[in-house]
Formats: sequence, structure tokens, C-alpha cells
Amino acid sequence: MPQAFRNTLLSLRDLLISAGPLAFLAVGLLALAYAWLKPTPPKQVTLATGPAQSAYEEFGKRYQKALAADGIRVVLLPSEGSSANLQLLREGRADLAFVQGGTAELQASDREGLSSLGSLFVEPLWLFYREDAARQRNRSGRLDALPQLRGLRVNVGTAGSGVPTLVEKLLAANRIAPTDLRLSQLGQTPATVGFLAGKLDVLVFASAPEAPMVQMLLQTPGVQLMDFPQHEAYGRRFAFLSPVTLPRGVVDLAGDVPPADVRLVASTTALLAQGGTHPALLQLFAQAGQALHSGAGWFNRAREFPNTRLSELPMAPEADRAINEPVPLLQRYLPFWIANLIERMWLVLGILLAALLPLSRIVPPLYQFRVRSRVFRWYGRLREIETDMESGQLPMAALSQALDQLEAQVEKVSVPLSYADELYALRNHIQLVRQRLPPA
Repeated sequence: MPQAFRNTLLSLRDLLISAGPLAFLAVGLLALAYAWLKPTPPKQVTLATGPAQSAYEEFGKRYQKALAADGIRVVLLPSEGSSANLQLLREGRADLAFVQGGTAELQASDREGLSSLGSLFVEPLWLFYREDAARQRNRSGRLDALPQLRGLRVNVGTAGSGVPTLVEKLLAANRIAPTDLRLSQLGQTPATVGFLAGKLDVLVFASAPEAPMVQMLLQTPGVQLMDFPQHEAYGRRFAFLSPVTLPRGVVDLAGDVPPADVRLVASTTALLAQGGTHPALLQLFAQAGQALHSGAGWFNRAREFPNTRLSELPMAPEADRAINEPVPLLQRYLPFWIANLIERMWLVLGILLAALLPLSRIVPPLYQFRVRSRVFRWYGRLREIETDMESGQLPMAALSQALDQLEAQVEKVSVPLSYADELYALRNHIQLVRQRLPPA
């Protein structure tokens, strides 16, 4: 091995040994901070959606695809609807869920155990009725008030959907007892089959307009969508409702569907999360929501959603930042997992740096001591030889042999060039002691 290369290796070894304890301490503290902060989110998360062919299911699939790009597997958990989703969150069976305002009774514990990622979209209350059933009430075959539903066969969906709770509130506001209607609580699919077969007169459900069921019923002959002339009054009476209008021709411009503006009442749907959900996941879902819900729709203009104005629960800070602030600088140029790791560890890194900088000052003296000790330890042997020479207890031949052995050992010592003067000084001192030997 060339001597220069050997010297380099020795210098590196001395440097590593000198700085090793400090590096080990830094790595240990980083590992403890990583285990405590858990900056990396889990690779799997459960999202409670809704019934088959619902808007919740469709949006769940979109979130699933969006988060797959960042290596997160979103498991979709079907449910009956909004109320069932809220219960799944309370029981810990879902990490996130779509919940519609006004369709579920919030408990005091929900404000501590749950958080909102913002309002995502509006869900109108769709009240479809058969024209032949409406003609039993008036000759025009049109319904425009809830009292006109008395005596009709009305399906309000399953209890888990939350719609029965919402309808009960609206009926009470109109002084209508549930017994005045022939209510049923069938699931959406069997209810639609029965409705189209004439076994039901009215079909009530809440859903986003993207739902295939809504699209189909809006274009089914003999089926009408109930107009709410008092939709502004409903919005004033109930904080969770907003008056919206389905514009004429928005469903089908060529077919002029609907043939006139339809006034509706709608609630907003929020994405709720358990309190223990990883903050990075909340950020990812909120950012995905920005991409999925910010476009213009039937009832909103572009960039009206997601928003933080209509939340019934406290907003998660990560979602608030994602909705109301620009994309973080690091995420613009780095993969999410790297940017997230830096963002969540930067404070710890700063504290460690502030603590380790003063400790790092001991590394140069330690390195210097290790290198110089390879030279200075032979001065002890040289002092012993010199003492023996002065005492005269050993013959000159023995002293000369001891100096030869010492000189041979010193020639094997390797030090960095910056410390070569001390090595040559040791050799000179050996020669000075040799010159003091008495002549043979």
C-alpha cells in the first residue's frame, strides 16, 4: 500500500474516532425524535364513503387515485351514508369520512375527537316525484310544498344515510307529522326500482349532482323534481341549509333539461377525520380536495370549494393551511415524503444543531491529541534510555541497541503532513541522545 494512501487512511480513521461519539449522539437523538414525532404517515388509510353508485363512492375513488400517486393506499369503506359515516369515525373503524351537514346529530365529544378538512361540495335535497301521483293533488301534476306530500308513499332512505333526520326537521318546520305520510326507509337502489315501478310516489335523498342516480332521474320521463319556492326561507331557518338553484338546461342543453330553473335547498358535505389521524395524511387529503372540488359545478363557481367557512367542527390546522395558503415551498420542488420529513423535523434539526455545535468544538482537540499521541508516547521510551545512560547501569552496547530499536519503531509511525514536524523532531532527539553515548 503506498505510504501516502496509508497516511490518508490513518487520518480518516483518527477523524472518525474523534468525531464518532458526537456523530453517534446526533444519530441517536435523531432516531429518538423520529420515533417520537413519527413524521412519515402510514401507508394505508380507511375512508368511509357511502352506498353503491352514490357521489360519496365516486369521490372516494378519486381520492384513492390521487393519494396513490404519493404511495398511500386508501381503503374505501362503503356505508349507508352520512350518519353511518359519523358513527364509523366515533368507533374508530374509519380514519376519514364524508359527512353531510344537518343529517347527523353531533355530540359534545365530537368537537374534541374529530376535525374537519373543510366543506367540499353542496348536496341538494333531491325530492323526485311521479307526475301521475302529483295529479292526485292538483291538475298541473306539480308539487312545490312539503304539505302536498300528505298521504303519498314517500321513501326517505335508510337511517344511516342521515336523510330521515333531515326530512324530519323539515316536516316539523311545516307542522307535518310523520304519520301524515306513508314513509318508508328503503335503500337507494331498491327504492329507485320501486319508484320507477310505481310502488312509491316520492323519492327523497341528498346527493351531489355527480351521482349517477341523480343524472338518471333528472332525464326519466314522467318523473319531476320538486321546486322549493321557499328555499331562501329554509336557508334562514336552518344554518346547515343553503338556497341553491338548478339552472335551466344545465343537465342537457340540447334537450332543455330542466325546462325551467328549479329552486332547491342544499347542505354542504365536509370531510371529517379522527383526531389521531396522521397530520401528513390530513395535508394530503386537503391538497387532493383542492384539486378535486375547486372546479365549477351546477351549484357553485370555480374555487368556491373547498372552504373553511361552513364547517360545523373545528378545522384541522393542516387543512386550513392547505385551503387558504399557497403550496409549501419544499413541496413544489421535492417529492412529498421528503418535503414532509423536512417540514416536520426542521425544528428538531434546528435544536440538535444548536446543541451539537458547541460540543463539536471538542472534536479538533481530540483529533490533535490522537495524532500527536502516536509521536509523544515514544518520548517516554527515549527518556528511559536517557536515564539508564546517565545512571551508567547498562553497557553502551545495550543502550545503542535500545536506541536502534526505538528508531526502528519510530520509522513505522505515520502522521498527517501537518504534524510531520513533530515526528522529525522526535527523530532528531533520538540522534541527540545517541550522540551523548560515551565512546566505545
